[in-house]
Amino acid sequence: MPPCPPVVPSRLRRGVLAGSALLVLLGGLPGCDLLSATAGGPLTGVLDDADAEEASATAPPGSALAALADLQVRGRAPQTGYEREQFGDGWVDTDRNGCDTRNDVLARDLTGETSRPGTNDCVVVSGTLADPYSGRTIEFRRGEDTSDDVQIDHVVALSDAWQKGAQSWDADRRTAFANDPLNLLAVDGPLNMQKGDGDAATWLPPNTAYRCAYVARQVAVKTGYGLWATRAEWNAAATVLADCPQEPLPGDPAEEAASVQASPAPAGTGYADCDAVRAAGAAPIRRGAPGWTDAFDGDGDGIGCE
Repeated sequence: MPPCPPVVPSRLRRGVLAGSALLVLLGGLPGCDLLSATAGGPLTGVLDDADAEEASATAPPGSALAALADLQVRGRAPQTGYEREQFGDGWVDTDRNGCDTRNDVLARDLTGETSRPGTNDCVVVSGTLADPYSGRTIEFRRGEDTSDDVQIDHVVALSDAWQKGAQSWDADRRTAFANDPLNLLAVDGPLNMQKGDGDAATWLPPNTAYRCAYVARQVAVKTGYGLWATRAEWNAAATVLADCPQEPLPGDPAEEAASVQASPAPAGTGYADCDAVRAAGAAPIRRGAPGWTDAFDGDGDGIGCE
């Protein structure tokens, strides 16, 4: 019996075979498990309110499950007024390294990547992705018919953020959020499209081995930016993390602060105050960025000089 193919050919990943038709095709292949081969969905066996809160309250310090206790539970606000442009005009070079965020993430997440000559290694044209969502290997090739095989996912979707706190932010903070590496992953394009604006209650990666890291990253992003979760989302996150209570919180502020202390900011980025940060075009500045000091963060949300 042939195994489920490790790489889904590009011609099957686009057009009429994308979406539900692709699910049927892959699910019908001998030896292919429909869930693991294609898309995630709502979690089953979700903990009830009391058990979810107990799991978080008794979790090891520094874990994502323990951090979940700081994630406020509220209802979803209306999506009224949401547009992608509310989070900036596409991919922005927020770290001012000369490359836009999409290419920064491709360079970070691909292996064996190559860049277009004459672009200062800023335009990634090929590479190999070990896709965390599907567990498959995807060969990325930049081109009109192939670029969308690998997409950059906002782990906490922009629309989801809009409905859970981001409506009150200013444009600069929303742009920083949309381009924050902590909230971005290079992933399988069709799975990213299927996820849409789903949260932990409605979509999880079909690669079950990655679910703990995925939910931990959502918790890190939401707590870091002061976003909230619905009750269903909170309980689903607790259910996933209860199976991996030692899963660390990505981008842990204490670890980032220690990293900054161990690696002094490059020359020219030792900002004296927020006026200097803004004058350098680096505002808002996130904890762990070159030049960061806790004095920039009056409200303790990990973002300074807002």
